[in-house]
Order: sequence, then structure tokens, then C-alpha cells
Amino acid sequence: MTSSCGEKPADRGVGHARESGAQVNSAAESAPVKWPGIYVIGLTGGIASGKSTVSDMLAQLGAIIVDADRVSREVTMPGSEGIRRIRETFGDGVVRPDGSLNRHQLARIIFHDDKARATVNSIVHPLVMERVRQFLKELQDVAVSEGRERVAVVDAPLLFEAGADAVCDEVWVVAISREDQAERLMKREGYTLEDALSRIDAQMSLEEKERRATHIIDNRGAVEETRNRVLGLWKDLVKQELNRPGEIGR
Repeated sequence: MTSSCGEKPADRGVGHARESGAQVNSAAESAPVKWPGIYVIGLTGGIASGKSTVSDMLAQLGAIIVDADRVSREVTMPGSEGIRRIRETFGDGVVRPDGSLNRHQLARIIFHDDKARATVNSIVHPLVMERVRQFLKELQDVAVSEGRERVAVVDAPLLFEAGADAVCDEVWVVAISREDQAERLMKREGYTLEDALSRIDAQMSLEEKERRATHIIDNRGAVEETRNRVLGLWKDLVKQELNRPGEIGR
């Protein structure tokens, strides 16, 4: 998920996979598939980690991407329940004259106020999760009716914070250093170091995400290394979890 300020990491940066590939969570390995007909990967990482690069690679391999940032924008569109509740809580200043959410103004509030950020997330996350579950159910119905396995990727920067990992069969975390995150944000968005760090610190620590991950992709090298790692994980997934060789979902 994402906070409803909607500051989606736009970095399409490069990276490489940790040579060990990932830390493997044995509990996640042995957990039953939650959505018969589809296998759900949760994809997350820190802001400006290059997560979107990995998401694009998975889409090219045939995965269906469920973009939590996009869903977050949908549930806070003009006239929506989400924007109504945000307006009631934070006042007219966070809504533009046309009824759309003033994401810049809301971001200025929540990235410097933990309580305000928690309040926004308590409004938005349940609405996003409802949509995500609905989409996965629809995808499951199609996969079962067509008699073929599909892979869905729930792409969400706040996957763990929102509890969205509960709907996933496994979780991949895209990781870079805190210093690299801050540098990318300052270069990309023109943030001060303080602003960049406040956005990084608004999310769960990378260490905690890594601890809870099924696979960790260390995204600090060349894009081809990242691509090779993602391809390797994909092939392992198809072989071990879906019990069939080659591509799926095409």
C-alpha cells in the first residue's frame, strides 16, 4: 500500500541481486497457496529502491501487476469515501477546488507527523485492501475457468505496514542502502536531505522488511544483474510452486 499522498517511487534505477539470492523464510516456503489458480507475490521495498524496475520485469515475464499506488489513487478520487474521510479529518486544505486530493499538501502534513500519517493510513489501507482482494478474487475466477495458473504481483511500498503480506504466498523485497535512497530522492525530487530522510523513515525499516521477506533483491548494481536474478527467481517459482516448466500466464 501507499499513504494517500501518493508519492510513488518513480525510480526505474538499476541494481543487482545479492549473490546468495535471498534469505528464504521457511514458514513462507511451506505455507499453502492462498488463492487456488493464482500464486501471489508481494513486492515491496523502500522508497526510491528501484522496486518499479523489478515490477516491470515481472510484468514482462507474464505476471499480472496489482499496483497499490494506483489503487490508492482510485480510492481517494473526487467523491470517494476515502477523500470524504480525509477531508473530514484534515479539513478543506487537503482538497483542491475541483474536489481532488491535494497530495502535496497532505504529504507536507503526514511526513512530519507520525500520528497524522497513521490516521491517513488507517483510512486508506482498508479501502485499498478491499480492492486488492476483489481484484485477486476476479483473477482467480478467470484462472480457474481457463484452467491455467497465473502469477499476480501485489506491488506495494507499504505492503507490510498495511498487512497486505497476508494475502501473498511469498514476499520479495527490493533493497538498496539508506544513503542511496536519500541521494536518489534528492536528485529526483529536489528534496533536502531532511525531507528525503523523513520519507525514508516514514516506512518500515529495511532491516525489518528483509527479516520478513521470502527473497531479498539487493538492487545496487547493473540492471542486467537484476534482470538475471528476477528471471532466476521466476524460473524457480514456476518449477517449484507451479510444478510446470516454461512460461505461464501467456
